[in-house]
Amino acid sequence: MRAIILGIGAAFFFAFTFVLNRMMDISGGSWIWSASLRYLFMVPLLLIIVLFRGNFIQLLKEMRKQLLQWVIWSFVGFVLFYAPLCIASAYSPGWLIAGTWQITIISGSLLAPLFINIRETPSGLVKTREKIPLKGLSMSFIILLGIMVMQYDHASKLSLKDFLLCIIPILIASFAYPLGNRKMMEVCKGNLDAYQRVLGMTLASLPFWIILFVYGLFKEGLPAKNQVLQSGLVAILSGVCATVLFFAATDLVKEDVRLLSGVEATQSAEIVFALIGEMIFIGTPFPSVSSLSGLGLVILGMILHSIISSRHEKAVRYSGMDDKARTKINA
Repeated sequence: MRAIILGIGAAFFFAFTFVLNRMMDISGGSWIWSASLRYLFMVPLLLIIVLFRGNFIQLLKEMRKQLLQWVIWSFVGFVLFYAPLCIASAYSPGWLIAGTWQITIISGSLLAPLFINIRETPSGLVKTREKIPLKGLSMSFIILLGIMVMQYDHASKLSLKDFLLCIIPILIASFAYPLGNRKMMEVCKGNLDAYQRVLGMTLASLPFWIILFVYGLFKEGLPAKNQVLQSGLVAILSGVCATVLFFAATDLVKEDVRLLSGVEATQSAEIVFALIGEMIFIGTPFPSVSSLSGLGLVILGMILHSIISSRHEKAVRYSGMDDKARTKINA
């Protein structure tokens, strides 16, 4: 129960990303500042955490081994993820982006063949190419249907150009985020904890954020004080608070696949929190019945997807056990 509460707390703080980005756009702030300032603020915050844990030197040593890989996949996992989401904020309310963002579950499943799975069996290490999880993907189509229902109601009020400028960036981000992060986990090979990896990716992507920041100075001038403050809040609430809570939740249940899937499913609450946040802080009108129906389908699809993934993972673990271990589980 504690892990579920922590997971819901993480979803609450993650939702501030969508709400604050929308607030910055409505007030006239550029997506350039929303994107670059968050990661510039993230550096000192994460640095303090990693230094406090005494893991910074180890991180630097690991980064030196494959610096080019760090730069490439950090660019994919962070820059091609967050900059498009900030662009999309100019064309849709935050709760709608939070809902549409759940398409990343489908995107992540489609990327499976790009990765090699190594697992230990009684006969030794076995390498197999990941397969697209068709059962889980079938549940994901419920998510896709929900997104289509939500976006249909919204699209009817937009021009085709504005609609595409909302959808296409989210699609790019939905593939970039799991691809970049999974590739970085391969590069790290389990030698770094999550805090080190996030700081390392932030540092490796820093040149791109600095370039975007300088471009913003020439194109937009200095950012407004409110946008600087709100970007700082996103860095603290989403980059630190939400991340710490989510990692704490997954650490509590990492040995139990069923509970781990339950924690992951709590992230669907981002949509609800983002909707409530926008209604309170921005005055966003209550969604239509069709939009709420779509939102419900997205949440249902995420929960079903987690259940299917949990059962599949248990089956894989079971098949890799010896007879003694299986007997112990079945007892």
